[in-house]
Amino acid sequence: MMVAGGQISLAAAILAYHVTVAFTVPPGSRASTRASFLESTAEADWSRPDLQGSSLVEETLQQMESDVEFQALSEKMARIGVDGMTKEERAARRRALDELGVPNFLRFVADRADDSAADAEDSPLRDRRLRRSRPNILQLNIGLYCNQACNHCHVESSPLRKDETMSADVAARCLELLRNSPDVDTLDLTGGAPELNGQFRFLVRLAREWSKENGRKLTIIDRCNLTVLLEPDQADLVDFLRENQVNVVASLPCYGQDNVDAQRGRGVFERSVAALLKLNEAGYGTPERPELMLDLVYNPSGPFLPPSQASLEVDYKRELMENFGIKFNNLLTITNMPIKRFADFLAKEGKMKEYMELLVNNYNSQTVGGLMCLNTVSVGWDGLLYDCDFNQQLGMGIVGDSSESSAESKKQKLTVFDIASLADLEQYSVRTDNHCFGCTAGSGSSCQGATA
Repeated sequence: MMVAGGQISLAAAILAYHVTVAFTVPPGSRASTRASFLESTAEADWSRPDLQGSSLVEETLQQMESDVEFQALSEKMARIGVDGMTKEERAARRRALDELGVPNFLRFVADRADDSAADAEDSPLRDRRLRRSRPNILQLNIGLYCNQACNHCHVESSPLRKDETMSADVAARCLELLRNSPDVDTLDLTGGAPELNGQFRFLVRLAREWSKENGRKLTIIDRCNLTVLLEPDQADLVDFLRENQVNVVASLPCYGQDNVDAQRGRGVFERSVAALLKLNEAGYGTPERPELMLDLVYNPSGPFLPPSQASLEVDYKRELMENFGIKFNNLLTITNMPIKRFADFLAKEGKMKEYMELLVNNYNSQTVGGLMCLNTVSVGWDGLLYDCDFNQQLGMGIVGDSSESSAESKKQKLTVFDIASLADLEQYSVRTDNHCFGCTAGSGSSCQGATA
């Protein structure tokens, strides 16, 4: 059932037994499915010590090999390349907006801005451009390798992405930029499964040691898929995270097995529950250890906007506690961006125009001040600099004068080796495109959850 603002009703958005791969379950089966689910949770030992040390990689690869749609996309990528597919996605979004009579993102935002505030000195929107503030979040995508291959993944990670991984030189340079940027108070590590990258522990350990030695408050975030905690050679990962006081932001798109496994792969739900219980056992998400933050991330299972973040958090906490004894701190809701695998889904279902219309019709001007591109610098595994993680996946790097540029040379995409500190990037406006409507719809969306 739709409600005001284009958001689906809370129950329809979150109850796992309402959703299958096609996002629906026959109405007559819902009650029996719910009853079976509750009965199974009461009897199961969800801590699953038997899964510790077992890998999900082979299962993921088998699912990828048997997935007709994945194989078709792989063949297409081999034929036209990542850049070619990105151009196709952009053209599809632009066609949808043209049919709706919607201009480009920046013009759309500027036309709806309050005239008295649009060009104010403290406004992010000046001269019809988005101007960043001094960055306080350094986000590093340290590699695209992952033990999962989720069907909504905007970075298209999988066990096949072994080559796109951050080098020691780039990781060391990122730590230098952190040291040289006193306004940065958050180091945000993502991937792929960042924990499976060889630089992950190096970055965490040195960043924490340096912050303690210099009395600098630093939040370190691990964007975790949960199942990685059970992978071989990761038995000590939870202890490592705890010892270095790393906040865990974990993906869990629903609290029901069918929905999670539909989005993230067979067996992911039970492994995720086991991992959450392991984190709780270490103190994460519990009142006794408030410094060990455990946040969960929800993203919709289809082409609709997330429900209210606050209301959904209440339901998540109730269901996870009652069914599994799981505790956590906060729930973050993130809108599915119309790029990469989710764009492929929209194209296959013929719903790109419908989804873009949903985003545009639910534009919220109050979200503009909270856009993550204004205070975040995103670094790719190869050291290239971006305004946000979504721009990174679309190859929309920050363009400026590199350290090797001459007076006659054209501006080029900047890398971590072209700047002395993140403050150097304030002179460059944020690059935007039609996918940015995903961050300004409804309550807004960012890596930190809702923004308005």
